[in-house]
Amino acid sequence: MQLKRVVVTGLGALTPIGNNIEEYWNALVNGVSGAAPITYFDAAKFKTRFACELKNFNATDFIDRKEARKMDRFTQYAMVASDEAIADANLNLDEINKLRVGVIWGAGIGGLETFQNEALNFGEGDGTPRFNPFFIPKMIADIAPGNISIKNGFMGPNYTTVSACASSANAMIDALNYIRLGTCDVIVTGGSEAAVAIAGVGGFNAMHALSTRNESPETASRPFDAERDGFVLGEGAGAIVLESYEHAKARGAKIYAEVIGGGMSSDAHHMTAPHPDGIGVIAVMKNCLENAGIKPEDVDHINTHGTSTPLGDVAELKAISEVFGDHAKNININSTKSMTGHLLGAAGAIESIASILAMKHGIIPPTINHENIDENINPELNLTLNKAQKREIKVAMSNTFGFGGHNACVAFKKLDE
Repeated sequence: MQLKRVVVTGLGALTPIGNNIEEYWNALVNGVSGAAPITYFDAAKFKTRFACELKNFNATDFIDRKEARKMDRFTQYAMVASDEAIADANLNLDEINKLRVGVIWGAGIGGLETFQNEALNFGEGDGTPRFNPFFIPKMIADIAPGNISIKNGFMGPNYTTVSACASSANAMIDALNYIRLGTCDVIVTGGSEAAVAIAGVGGFNAMHALSTRNESPETASRPFDAERDGFVLGEGAGAIVLESYEHAKARGAKIYAEVIGGGMSSDAHHMTAPHPDGIGVIAVMKNCLENAGIKPEDVDHINTHGTSTPLGDVAELKAISEVFGDHAKNININSTKSMTGHLLGAAGAIESIASILAMKHGIIPPTINHENIDENINPELNLTLNKAQKREIKVAMSNTFGFGGHNACVAFKKLDE
């Protein structure tokens, strides 16, 4: 069968460096760090006392107070970002066939803070089970797309993908395939996460996964730098409206880019560490290229997973050199996590948005905080260090990898009418 073309018609973002698409993009281009001391709880006794929290965000500015109380923060974030994306796509909810509109969302953890608080409250009590009646629906990871569909009446496929930090990239790939196959006309996809909480910071600290650069939070997320010591925890949401090309054209929608393919793979190696030879990462990029029907030399830009961990950054760059060969040095490589921190299940969404906007504007956001050369990294690679670079982008890729060995890669192309 002839697969349908799939395009991006709407974007929404709620990030530590901007609470909407315009703010997010301006901060990316200007190399703004979202890291600062934690304000959500007293982190004085934690090994890591900073994170990339949202700034000046109040859920009740966007959501009715009674409804907001029924939602964990990760769902609140999903609602705000998806509202922006749906408005940006100019979807007329009275005219579209809602039976053919789906919501496929990504969340690596879901309602962590809700679970944490209910457990703490029970532990501090007398043993009598007093739980919030909304405990379960606030906590479950699939509730975010459920709420998006309830609000908008979307009656197509509706679920959450859970693959740790690859979750929202997996959601986008599923959405791409549903539209390609003609099952849906439109899918709202993306991801959200709200793990800046006692349990989130404490848990990742116990794994020695987070940076402990407490004296300088704004420089702690430093992908590819020799002095990197772990990732910086972030939070927020990214939403993308995907649509069949013919449906978008028929309603006169603006089109940001075409989604041309996605790849998935597994390291099958370790719970948290990347495969030392990058076998899974090599496979996922090759799978994405094949699925997109493009050659390595067609790729202009890669937004890496680039978390700022000692092992992960090197493994990913070695894999890029393996897959792209001599062309690797011609690719603008970056890691926007240097600014946003790591949004876990929402990372793939906001980083894909960054690549789509880079394509639109012809500007590659920088990898900030690079000071020291890592001798284990190929010096010929253009890592877009510290300053944005102008460049026409015809094809961009976004990598995301998750604990458990989950790898996902999505490819975008400047629209070729």
